[in-house]
Amino acid sequence: MTEMWERFSYYGMRALLPLYLVAPGGLHLNAGTATAIYAVYLSLVYLLTLPGGWFADRVLGPRKTVTVAGVVIMIGHLCLAVPAAASFYVGLVLVAIGSGLLKANISTMVGHLYNGPEDPRRDGGFTLFYIGINLGAFVAPLVIGTVGENVNWHLGFALAALGMALGLAQYLLGGRHLNPKSSEVPTPLTPAEKAATLRKGLIWLAVAVAFYGVVGGTGHFTLNWALIPLTLIGLIVPIMVITRILRDKDLDSAERSKVSAYIWFFVAAAVFWMIYDQGGSTLSLFAEKRADNTIFGWAFPVSWYQSVNPVMIMALAPVFAWLWLWLNRRGKEPSTIVKFSSGLVLVGASFFVFLAPLSIAEGGHKAAAMWLVAIYFAQTIGELTLSPVGLSVTTKMAPKKYASQMMGVWFLAVTAGDSVTALLSNPAVGGVNLDKMGFVTLEAALAVVAGVAVWMYRGKVKKLMGNVH
Repeated sequence: MTEMWERFSYYGMRALLPLYLVAPGGLHLNAGTATAIYAVYLSLVYLLTLPGGWFADRVLGPRKTVTVAGVVIMIGHLCLAVPAAASFYVGLVLVAIGSGLLKANISTMVGHLYNGPEDPRRDGGFTLFYIGINLGAFVAPLVIGTVGENVNWHLGFALAALGMALGLAQYLLGGRHLNPKSSEVPTPLTPAEKAATLRKGLIWLAVAVAFYGVVGGTGHFTLNWALIPLTLIGLIVPIMVITRILRDKDLDSAERSKVSAYIWFFVAAAVFWMIYDQGGSTLSLFAEKRADNTIFGWAFPVSWYQSVNPVMIMALAPVFAWLWLWLNRRGKEPSTIVKFSSGLVLVGASFFVFLAPLSIAEGGHKAAAMWLVAIYFAQTIGELTLSPVGLSVTTKMAPKKYASQMMGVWFLAVTAGDSVTALLSNPAVGGVNLDKMGFVTLEAALAVVAGVAVWMYRGKVKKLMGNVH
């Protein structure tokens, strides 16, 4: 329930974000800048899961960290509800920080409810948890999106704050049901480590304040002084983290080989998320201007498109779970590599489908809503073949030393993909509107080629994976 309300607030705000950024009654930015802001925001949410996990492991423990996260998210949404640009950007940063803190730890707490990995109730518990995620994501655009688009943008953001407040209240009231293990700090910082961490943090904060103080004081500050560094961080950090793990001398040859194989999956996932996450920006902005957002003559808010994916996930996830088991019993279940390549091909195919409504719109007509539904459908099938499998293979291929941290590395694939989108769409670095025919074709072809490449080199990757199948 806590995760359901957090997802309600998060996905409601996310559905409104790109529309608010371009709206005359909002910040009235161009589509390229709006897409860049949206992509940087998403990349930050997933990037911050790494320090979020570290903070729980070393400072507060998962349970208290989730409480702090809920408070930060709620304050962030309240800042978004204030009709001022400065407050809006502060709110985005706070929601990203809070989401990073929460996302890294609440799944861990679900695991704590059961007696180890072999507890037969564990998978059922995580299934209920996953339903909660998608239920919140489904309802949010219908409620928050409708209010934001049709009544008042800032009232929509305020509803997101209310959702997180409800989630936080029931989390605190239901705390007696949680496992005491969730309150433990697994590896607390020593006094010396605390002092060193605080010192380093203050030094970096002072550098940032001094730098932006000079830039702002000389009248040169623009939004891109924040966007471009954050974009580059989102690209550099994943490379640094994987390189550090790969070069760790504590790893044996088998573990190092598995990390080398994992790089293939990581790059494939980054390409996938680069296209998939444009469902909330490029596709949404296209729908707002150039789609006929009606069904049987009944008009609906553009933000409602963001409910299509979660409802399809809830409907199709059990089907896919059954399908893999059914194929496995017959010795025909596709390997992880084949599932990954299928996900890439499907997300590429979704953008090939996107060419049809683009072509209709360029002809001076509005594209039918069902074209966009078809795109989301292809992306959902791709997500179901790649995302759960990616989580599974991450746990299987993680070196013992990095068993917990590797889940954070998986999230960094989202960060890398969204950072590429931010870089490509930002007008300040020669970016383009990503809903152009040529660019959509290029992205679609890139995903399909990447999927085919993964499939063609499956023998090499299998060899590197060792005993992981």
